[in-house]
Amino acid sequence: MLCPYCKADDDKVVDSRGSEGGSGIRRRRECLKCGRRFTSYERLEEIPVMVLKRNGSRERFDLQKVLNSVKIACRKRPVSQEQIQDLATRVEIQALSSENREISSRIIGDSIISELEQLDAVALVRFSSVYREYSDVDQFVDYIRTLKKVKGQG
Repeated sequence: MLCPYCKADDDKVVDSRGSEGGSGIRRRRECLKCGRRFTSYERLEEIPVMVLKRNGSRERFDLQKVLNSVKIACRKRPVSQEQIQDLATRVEIQALSSENREISSRIIGDSIISELEQLDAVALVRFSSVYREYSDVDQFVDYIRTLKKVKGQG
């Protein structure tokens, strides 16, 4: 570690403690050449989870995109912001816990659908109508009929 004052590379650690919610270490150092103290921070390098999209492109996993899509699906439904946040967090945990650092957008979408099945049927249908990209109304109606049978309503 180079001293920010004299640029010497000989220092000693005076104090170490956790920081950043336990994900890093704050070290107080003293330069052995000039005697001045300075602070350094260490944290693990994050390897981002990349999302492989339908068109073949890749982008970083973005929790905000999950939140936005679920909020739209749940608009004017009896679903609290806390429930939406919890759902998105569960989807994020599933994506980030994948052994592979690349995950298909289809897996993320299926995860959201699975969560919405437990939360709100109307929000599920809204999300599915966009996510599954039905080519015609009959496909969409068949999907709703399947949902009604699974829920025991028809």
